[in-house]
Parts: sequence; structure tokens; C-alpha cells
Amino acid sequence: MRFFKRQKKLPALLQEQSENNPLSGNLEEDLHRFKQLFEGAADFSYRELQIGYNYSAVVLYLNGLVDMERMELNVIQPLISRNEELLQHPKPALDQFKGVLNASQVVQVETFQTIVDQLLAGGTIVLINTFKKVLVISEQKWEQRSIDEPVSEAVVLGPREGFTENIRTNTSMIRRRLKTTKLKLEYLKLGNLSQTNVVITYLEGIADVSIVEEVRSRLNMIDIDAIEDSSYIVEFIEDEPFSVFPQVLQTERPDRLAGNLLEGRIGIIVDNSPFALIVPVTFFQMMNSPEDYYGRFIMTTFIRLIRYLFLLIALLFPSIYIAVTTFHQELLPTNLLFSVAASRDKVPFPAVIEALLMEITFEALREAGLRLPRPIGSTVSIVGALVIGQSAVEAGIVSAPLVIVVATTGIASFMFPSYPLTGAIRLLRFFMIFMAGTLGFYGILLGVFFILAHLVQLRSFGVPYLAPLAPFHFNNMKDIIIRVPWWKMNERPHETGKSNLKRMNYKPRKY
Repeated sequence: MRFFKRQKKLPALLQEQSENNPLSGNLEEDLHRFKQLFEGAADFSYRELQIGYNYSAVVLYLNGLVDMERMELNVIQPLISRNEELLQHPKPALDQFKGVLNASQVVQVETFQTIVDQLLAGGTIVLINTFKKVLVISEQKWEQRSIDEPVSEAVVLGPREGFTENIRTNTSMIRRRLKTTKLKLEYLKLGNLSQTNVVITYLEGIADVSIVEEVRSRLNMIDIDAIEDSSYIVEFIEDEPFSVFPQVLQTERPDRLAGNLLEGRIGIIVDNSPFALIVPVTFFQMMNSPEDYYGRFIMTTFIRLIRYLFLLIALLFPSIYIAVTTFHQELLPTNLLFSVAASRDKVPFPAVIEALLMEITFEALREAGLRLPRPIGSTVSIVGALVIGQSAVEAGIVSAPLVIVVATTGIASFMFPSYPLTGAIRLLRFFMIFMAGTLGFYGILLGVFFILAHLVQLRSFGVPYLAPLAPFHFNNMKDIIIRVPWWKMNERPHETGKSNLKRMNYKPRKY
């Protein structure tokens, strides 16, 4: 993907103020500037204070972003009640005012734009007359969702906590799992109006430096009004945004992100989003579930083989049915051919139209089940599928074998751990139906060839999408379709962890 460098623009009101423009030191004048800037903002609040006989101050904050009790206890009360300590100095410096505060995080800020940024982030600002610097106190508090079990990546074995919309909570869950100074958390802000906090996280000495720099570069090129969710970022940083295959892994599990960091990948955590992004990724990584690493390796390998089998079913089953019933009837056993022919005897449509009608109806039922309220969504989708399928067969609109094919395909599409990959397979299924309806098995082979050719040339931050199968690397095949025991996976993937390949030095004991 080509990225076009665009000039960063500040919000209109902030653009009028120079970034290096300090305060005047006149309390009334500085307060007037803030009032002008936040005119029409009902949550902008301030409180005037008198510190002894010589100094007056104003406390600025945004109502709803600040813990009022802590601000009263740690900021306002100390400034009012501890005047004696300040009056002992003929000309107290700003550090003396800072010393009387009970808050743990107090910084001095000078430029107007930085003060506004801190205020919008939930900071408490203390302006004191005659001083051109202000004190910024971190007393943020806002409502947030508690840590719950992930909905889209549920597991039977393994941790039950998922990311929330609070970026501090999310980074703390990663820090709790990786207690090392090599874990790096780089903060930046995206969105000209939203000023959304974004964290790039990686393990120094394990992650490829060039990939980290590429992630940083692509994020800095994003020029948009607001970033409401991590999904906004995905299309900006993908190598091939027009590909149906996802090139960024989205996860709401901190254990999955930590595991990928240990393999040399980079995580992107976005404020107000419960989904973190992982780059670079491969197709096989999209097919792996977090639970694959918590169960026994024999059972995990069996489940993965079933998953790849149903991948073929989800992609090709309807198109194979169309090709056989339309062009290649000789491939069916005689009894099965008579049964299929009898069931399609009263159907007025060709097999390809019949399949498209059923697939589109199934997709509509799936979306309706997602959009309806949760208590009735699943009931409506299941009952609707049964009623519509049975009624369509009895009315002679579709054949009974096709209902079985579509139902099996629908079940197969629910087996993929990655929801974006599920969407790609659903979309490509229609492409394969069209190819089978026009050229039969030749069309299916041609369609599979096009898909494989696209996957071979696809990249995720420069890493081949089909690695380690193409290009082939034997040592990395230990965790692709099969999973060997943990003590056998002693190396990190070469495409992401080549800076530090050694993962462990464990040697199994012989009994």
C-alpha cells in the first residue's frame, strides 16, 4: 500500500495559539483566554481561590473527567489551609506551591496548547497570579466497564479476562503478564479532534526494529478527525487494503497479545477500544485459537485438522454441489444421483440460482440474529432457518440436499477463531459459487488458483502471509497445522523473532 504524507492540522481554535506561546502571568487575562476557548462547553468549570493576602489562583477542570472529592482533598484544601508554609517565603517559587499539594502526580506546564491538552485529558489545572507556568494534577475519574470474559474469543481452558475500553487498564494487564524492562510502551495521539491515546507495545531485543519503525511510521501518517475504535486504524496500516483477507489480527485477550509479543510481534492498543491490534500476522495465525496453547498438544492438533477441513467445506461445499449437479453428474453414485435428481425435479431454478438464494437468506438470518436483542436474537435466527428451510423445500423452491449443504457450510463458517477471516471466507464463497456455475470444476480450480496466487503475494508489514509454508521453513512448522509439545517449540518464528530466535533451553528428561 502506498501511504501519502499529509500535513498535520491542529483544531481551529488551537491553531490560533502558537504552540510555544506561554501564559501572560496575569490571572484575569489568562482565565479570559480559557473562557473564550471553551465558550459553549457546559462541562468547563473553574474555581477561584485566595492564597493568603498576596496570591490568587484559579483551578480549571472539566466536570465529569475529574474526581471531585480527590480534587477537593488534594488540591483545593491544601492551597487554602496551608498558607503559613507559603507565607514564610517572601517570593515563593512555583515549587513551593507544588510542595503543599497532596497529589502524587504534579507537573509544571508552560505552553498554552499543552495546558489545553492536559485539561482535555482530565487533568486539573492550577493557575496562580504572576506565574507563567501552571500546575497540572492528575485526578482523573470517569465511568468504565469492569474486566469481563471476552465475548468473541471465549475459551474453556485459560484466562477469563479481556480488554476494556480503558487504555491504562489494558496496558496494566500486559505489564502484569510481562514483568520485564524489555516491554516497551510508546504513547502517541491520533485524531485531530479526538486526540485518542494509542500505545505501541513490543519487546525490545525480540521484535524486529525495522517492523517497529514501520508501525510507528504508518501510525504517524494517519490524518483523520477522530479515532473512535481500533478498527479505524486497520485500513490505514494494512499493506493491501483492497484484499478481502485481514492483515491485522484483532484480539480482546491480553494473554493472546502477550503471547504474540513474545514471538516478536507488535501490539497496538487504542483508548476507548476493547480490541488490540497485532502485526504482522500470517494466515495460519488467524486460524489458531488462544485455547490451542492451553490444551494438550494431541487434542489441539486434532482440533486444528478439523478446523482446516471445515475451512475447505465453508469455502467450496456449495460450489462443489453446483458443479456436480450442473456439469459433472457422472461423478455421483447412481443411487445418490437418482435421489438428488428426484429432489430437484420440482425446483424451477438452476442450481446456481438456488444456491445463491439460500446463501443470501442464510446471511440475512445471521445478520438479523446479531442485530436483534440478545435474548431473542439466537431464537429468531434458529427458528427462522428451520421454518424457512422446511417451507422452501415443501414449496419446491429449493431442494432438500441444498438445504443440507448450506446448513453444513454455515456451521463450518463458525469454526474460525478470527471474525474478519470468517467474513473473508463468506465473501469468497459467493465468488466460488459463480465460478462453479459458469465453468464447473474447471471454474473451481481456477478460483482456487486465483485465491492461492493472491495469498502468496500478500504481505503483512513485509512478512509473507503464508509463512512459514511459502516461503517454506521447516522449524516454524511446529505450530502451524499441528502443534508439538511446548518443550519442542524452542525457537520463535523466523519471520518475526529473528532478532532473538532462542525461546527456551529446556531438555526433556528421559524416564
